[in-house]
Amino acid sequence: MRLLLDTHTFLWFLEDSAQLSSMAKALIEDGGNDVYISIGSLWEMAIKISLGKLSVSQPFEIFIPEQLTANDMTLLPIAVEHTVALITLPFHYRDPFGRLLIAQSLVTSMPIVGADTAFDAYGVQRLW
Repeated sequence: MRLLLDTHTFLWFLEDSAQLSSMAKALIEDGGNDVYISIGSLWEMAIKISLGKLSVSQPFEIFIPEQLTANDMTLLPIAVEHTVALITLPFHYRDPFGRLLIAQSLVTSMPIVGADTAFDAYGVQRLW
């Protein structure tokens, strides 16, 4: 199964946080699944780092490639089709990064692994 991680899911997985559900952890660790992280999530993380709201253990440009490789995760680019899908999304949820993940999930038919129940209003498959 192909899985799209929400930003917090990615970070909690890397931190081995107790906030990560056991189901989410099992899905990510299952070698039979293809795990994706959106470039939009990296953009969100970069903004939070620049604002002092997030820190990572190494420089971002080292941390991200190392973590993607170590955890066998793939970057999901932002495609034109994803931005087109944003046009028709209702504004149940206003966070631009979350909206992008919703659009990517809908276009790619990938479930989102994340705790945010606001995503449910969009008909995406959310696993937690």
